[in-house]
Amino acid sequence: MVTSDCISWKGRKLAYTIHFPKWNVEGEKKFPLIIICHGFTSTRIGVDRLFVKTAQALVKLGFAVLRFDYAGCGESEGEYGDNEFACFIDQTKEVISFGSRLPNVDQNAITLIGHSLGGAVAVCTVTDDERVRNVITWSAVGNPFGDIKEIVGYNGEHPVIDHLGYAITEEFLLSLQAYSPFEDIKQFRGNALFVHGTDDLVISSSYCSRYFEKSRKRNKGESSIVLIEGANHTYSSIDHFDKLISATSEWLLKNVHVSVQNNLKKSV
Repeated sequence: MVTSDCISWKGRKLAYTIHFPKWNVEGEKKFPLIIICHGFTSTRIGVDRLFVKTAQALVKLGFAVLRFDYAGCGESEGEYGDNEFACFIDQTKEVISFGSRLPNVDQNAITLIGHSLGGAVAVCTVTDDERVRNVITWSAVGNPFGDIKEIVGYNGEHPVIDHLGYAITEEFLLSLQAYSPFEDIKQFRGNALFVHGTDDLVISSSYCSRYFEKSRKRNKGESSIVLIEGANHTYSSIDHFDKLISATSEWLLKNVHVSVQNNLKKSV
C-alpha cells in the first residue's frame, strides 16, 4: 500500500510518500519504520529512482518506508536556499514525529537512512533524538561545508550561487560550518551502518571508514561498514544497487528491534 500527502513544517508543506506492507490493511501488526533522508538538492525519488527502488525492496521484508522531500525540493514548498542545515534536522524530526504517530508503526523500531548530505543530516539528527534506534548512511557527506562548497563552486565572491537551477545562498553554505557529523556519531547510542561505493567521485569513500572508526569509540550500539567495489555515488548500476540493498536488508534484519522480528520473518 502506497500513500502520498504532505506534512506541515513551519507553515510549509513537505511532500511525502509512505509504503506499507500489503497486510497492513488488516490493522493487526506494527511494523518497523524506515525514514529516507535524501541528499543535496535531491528528491524523495532519488537519482535513477534510488529511493523508490529502495522502498519497494524493503517493504517486501515487512518494513514501512517513509520518504519525503526537504523544503524547496521535489514537491515540497519553499526555496531550498532559504534553508540552513539546522532546518534539515528540524524537518527530519518533524517527519519522525509524524511517522511515529502512524497506525501500525512500531515506535521502538525507527531507522533513518541518509544518502549524501542526507547522511550527514541523519547522523546529526539522531545525536539528540532518542526515538531513532538505528542509522544507516549511504555515501555520506563528512564535511558539510567543505563538501558542498566544492560541489557548488563557492569562493566567497557571490551571495547567491545558481546550482542546477537552485539558488544556493551564502547563508545556507555558511550554516554548514557549525556541524561535524564525525563528532556527532560518537554520541549516538543506537546501531549504525556505513555504506559507500569505492568509485564515488562526488564524496570520498574514505569518509565511510572515518565514520566507522569514530562510531566504534562509543560505549553503546553496534557499528558496521560496507564498501561496494566500483559503485558510484548513487549506486546506479543494477549490480551495485543489488549489493546496496542486500547489505542494507541483511543489516536491518539483524539489528531491527527484537519485538518485530517475528513479524518480519512472517512477511518474507
